[in-house]
Amino acid sequence: MKQEQLATFSKLFQDQKAALLYSAKTEDFSIKSDEMSDELDLSSAELEQSMRMQLRSREALFLKKIDQALEKIQAGSFGVCTCCEEDIEISRLEVRPTANLCINCKEDEEKREHRSADGRKSKSVDSRSHLRIA
Repeated sequence: MKQEQLATFSKLFQDQKAALLYSAKTEDFSIKSDEMSDELDLSSAELEQSMRMQLRSREALFLKKIDQALEKIQAGSFGVCTCCEEDIEISRLEVRPTANLCINCKEDEEKREHRSADGRKSKSVDSRSHLRIA
């Protein structure tokens, strides 16, 4: 990968990291009970708070991926598929900059996941579930 491309990705990651950290620092997760006129308002506020916490959790995972990508840039391994060790297409990295797999390896991984999900038998279904109870 060219140095200017690496610099572009590095700046992108640094900007995304700064935005995530700023957002996390300025977010107010408190529920102000004096603004809640009834239980429905409180319930709605708790749901909103829960959704914000889930978003923060996803952002924390994304921040970890950003840090890993920045480390790879420093190590000279950014843009290399962790499975086949071939270069990841620039077009893929432009769409998903934190990608660790080339498109072919990612498709193979998704096929394996799909097959294993389809092949599992539900543990909640008893083997005799086809029998009718009279």
